[in-house]
Amino acid sequence: MSGVVVDELERVLVIRRADNGHWEAPGGILEPGESFDEGVRREVAEETGMDIAVGELSGVYKNMARAVVALVFRCSPVGVTVQCTEEAAEVRWMTREEVRARMRPAFAIRVLDAFEPGTQVRTHDGVYLISGR
Repeated sequence: MSGVVVDELERVLVIRRADNGHWEAPGGILEPGESFDEGVRREVAEETGMDIAVGELSGVYKNMARAVVALVFRCSPVGVTVQCTEEAAEVRWMTREEVRARMRPAFAIRVLDAFEPGTQVRTHDGVYLISGR
């Protein structure tokens, strides 16, 4: 699951992962007994140091190659502090144009869908989109 944190200038908070160097929205896996909101808040804080408010579910994405389903929520910042962490080699705000240019398509669409009304449902192969509803 991931949190697409959107600021007042409509920029998104993204991380460059320490393990593979790819740009993505912060996120991870729910812990046992954790709610979706708790998990998104914890993962964003662990990877960026930022406190957030979790909003609406913006998308459901299945990686067909790995049989993994990710839920993505649109979020808003509560704090202003961001920092690099063990999981994030770099943390920064990007415009939608920068997201399109720097992220792999399967991960860029998760961010871009957070700006659309409703909940998107899509499949991908880990890099490229296969389909969307």
